[in-house]
Parts: sequence; C-alpha cells; structure tokens
Amino acid sequence: MKRINEFIRKLREERGITGLETAIVLIAFVVVAAVFAFVVLSTGLFSAERSKETVYAGLSKTRGSMELAGGVIASSNTTQILTVQFDLTLAAGGDQVNLNPTDTSNRTVISYIDGDYTNNNLDYTVLVITGNADNLLEQGELIEVTVDFRVDANINITTNKQFTLEIKPPQGSYMVIQRTTPASINHSVINLN
Repeated sequence: MKRINEFIRKLREERGITGLETAIVLIAFVVVAAVFAFVVLSTGLFSAERSKETVYAGLSKTRGSMELAGGVIASSNTTQILTVQFDLTLAAGGDQVNLNPTDTSNRTVISYIDGDYTNNNLDYTVLVITGNADNLLEQGELIEVTVDFRVDANINITTNKQFTLEIKPPQGSYMVIQRTTPASINHSVINLN
C-alpha cells in the first residue's frame, strides 16, 4: 500500500515541460539549423565561384592558341640553315594575337633553343597572306612568319641538328615548333618535317 501512495503522490506533482519551454527549445533548434545552413550554402557558393574563376582563367589562357598552317620551310646556303618560314592561323575560338615585330610594348616573342644555345628574343618579319595588313592575327587570317638566324652569330644550324622555336604571344598559350635538320643540306630550300 505504501508503494501505491508514493505512486499517486508522484503523479500529482505534475512536474514537466510547459508549452513555452518547448517553443523556446524548438526556436533555438531552428535558429541553429538556419545558421548552419547559411554557413554551408555560403561556403558552397564561394567554392563554386572560385571554381568558375579558375575555369575562365584556364579558358582565357588557351584561347590565344595559334596553330601551324602548312610546313616549316628552311632556306640554306647548302651548309647551314639561314632562315625558316611558317604560316600561322588561329585555332578555333582563339583570341587575336599581335604579331607586329616593331611593337615593343605588346608583341609576340619567338625564342630559339638547341642543345648548345638559347636566344629568348629572335628577330622576325611577317607577311600577311590573307586578312587585313595590321599584323594582328585574327580569325580567318593567315600570316607568314620568317625567322632569320643570320642576325645571331651564335645560332649554327647544320646537319642532324634538333632545334626548337617557341612562339609566345602576350597572352594565351605559347606554341612550340621542334624540328631536326636532315643528314645532308644540299638544297637551298628544305621542308623540315
């Protein structure tokens, strides 16, 4: 009987959570969840924005790409290569490239590299084959570039010599032309494959 009286007394105390306390706890959970969601969404949006910037930077880097249109033709004195000529056009979707050799502030630079010597700024001339005559390579234009090795006495391209030309525009990716001279230079004009 004593146990039943204790049980009845405990039921009458009516200690518990009121509606107001429940509402406060519920509001606190909602506020914390909202702040957490805001932080997660903000971080996600920031990440997405940074990713987009990275993609656009990569696209702008590759967008200035040029490509060879035809072969690389060398002229020689039958003992060494004197000049090379090649035609350039823009790759699909590429931005214009300044090929004006007299523009010292914003022009394309051509570098020469072989096993013995490097020149990071070769002189070159351009001839516009198709397009307007502004030396600015634009979509649909074709420009012939001639590099004269005679202006640098340290460049000596003889038989079986591998050399590299790097065409570096002011912005965008650069283009590499790597060729090896034939075993015998007995013609004045040679197509370097």
